[in-house]
Order: sequence, then C-alpha cells, then structure tokens
Amino acid sequence: MKKVDVYILSGFLGAGKTTLLQNILTQEHQKNRKIAVIMNELGETSIDSDAVSKDTPLKELLNGCVCCTIQGQLEVQLNQMLHEYELDAIYIETTGVAHPIEVLDACLSPLFAEKLDVKGIITLVDAKRWQDQEKLSIQLRKLLIEQVTHADIVLLNKTDSLSENEKAKLVAEIQGLNPNGKLYMTEHAKIPLSFIQPKQLGEKKHHEQSHVSKNLHLRSYVHTFTNPIDLDQFEKFLREMPDTIYRIKGYITFSHSTESFLFQYSYGMPLYMKEQIKRKQTLVFIGENLDHETLKQQLAAVEIVSN
Repeated sequence: MKKVDVYILSGFLGAGKTTLLQNILTQEHQKNRKIAVIMNELGETSIDSDAVSKDTPLKELLNGCVCCTIQGQLEVQLNQMLHEYELDAIYIETTGVAHPIEVLDACLSPLFAEKLDVKGIITLVDAKRWQDQEKLSIQLRKLLIEQVTHADIVLLNKTDSLSENEKAKLVAEIQGLNPNGKLYMTEHAKIPLSFIQPKQLGEKKHHEQSHVSKNLHLRSYVHTFTNPIDLDQFEKFLREMPDTIYRIKGYITFSHSTESFLFQYSYGMPLYMKEQIKRKQTLVFIGENLDHETLKQQLAAVEIVSN
C-alpha cells in the first residue's frame, strides 16, 4: 500500500510559515499532486486558513498546540484524512511555539503509522528574529534553538535586509547547531519544491533512497510483532537501547497475559496501560539516526515464538 507523505512546517512566531505553505501548495498543484493541509492555531479562531484554496482539503486544530494539549486531536484528523481522501502528501503547519519532536510524536500514532511516511521537519527562521534572540525569554530562546536543531531542512528567511557578513555569521551559527540538516537562504519563503523534498527519489535506485534516508536528522521506525513479548527481555532491551531514541509508543501483548497494553516511553520512563480491546502489536520509535536493521533484530529477539 502506498504511504502518504507528511511534512511538518516548523518555525517561531512570524517566521513566514503560512507564506511558505502557500508557495509549496502552488508548486504541488502544478504537479497535479493531491495535497491536504492541517493548520494548528493556539487561539480559538483560525487566522491563516484563508491562505489555503478551497479545493485543498483542510483541517484546523484550534485553541491548543499539537505538541502538548491536543495531540489526540491531530491523530483523529490525520485518520479522517486518510479515510476521506486519496492523497499524495499532507502538510502540517504548526504553531510558532511548537516543539518539533513533540509534533513528530503526535504524527506517529501506531494505529496508522504504516499508512504515513513522515518525510521531514522543515523549520523556517526569521533572520532578524535570530539576530535579536537575546531579547526573548530564556524559554523561548531555547525553543527557537530546538526548532533549528531538530530540523531536516532549515530555511533562513527574510535575508534581503542582511549584509553578506551578517548572512555568513547566521549561517555559521545555524550549521553549528545542526550540521546534519540542509540550510537554504530565502526571501518571502520562496524555495523550489525539489529542495525541500529530498526524499522524492522514486525513479532512482534503492541504495540512493536508503542513503538519503540515513542522512535525515530525526527518523522513525515502525515495528510490528507477530507473537507475544517476553516482558523481562523487553525491559532489558529498553535499558540497553541508545539514548538517541527519544520516544516509543504503541501496543504490545506479553506472554504472561492475554491483554493488550498501550506502551509509551519518553525521557527514560516506560509506561504500560491496559487496553480494553485487542490491538495490533505495533510500536513506533522516534530518534536520531536509527539503525532499522539492528532494531528489527533486537525486537525479534524479545518475541516468544510458539512451537
């Protein structure tokens, strides 16, 4: 089954995310691709929804942020889109105060993780805001840096007012924070679609696709078990896995019980919650430079294979 591409548009307040979204949608429609949009607003009223044409499926998440208070709503909206439309891609425009890892986490519900392919996080940076970040509170400065650090692609926007020396200084600062991401300088958030969709390599050879995917900063891995899991072996795996795995969530069944459990892991803490109904045993991992083959082997080893 063909997966639907997902792109997360991140960036601080006023960086130009909606303008970027408009530029992207224009190019996508020229390619006759079927696109949908999810827009998240902190307030009760949508501000930017008029920027999306009426012929583009749009769902709005209001009065909260997908990275914390309304994660569940994003999962519902994504699921509805998958059932209502045949799509090539979904673009999620986050609020200006959203943390990219938390948004990525919200996109990867184990219920439909095998139907979506999160291609990357695109973070837009207002050049002047970056220069003046000392005027922000410590918490907001940290968020601004986190948005840049965890991006696959950084667009340094509104660079037309900068001198060449100022541009060079900002580029060096951002590349120092995120040496693995790609950085482009833009004006009015204008960027060719091919620059921000580096994984669209369908006509190229498989090994080239693999090479590009390994260069992504944050990645996900979806694993489905066919047998119950040995709890002791699973917890041993958790203790020994690399600290570059930030999140795990999904559904599992243990050999000592017939019940399904919702499993969540973050910041070193595992959490098991009994489910009322039987679920497919699927776990979603989020982390940096995940070794899919190693994870696959390690997780296969915790299964109890019946004779």
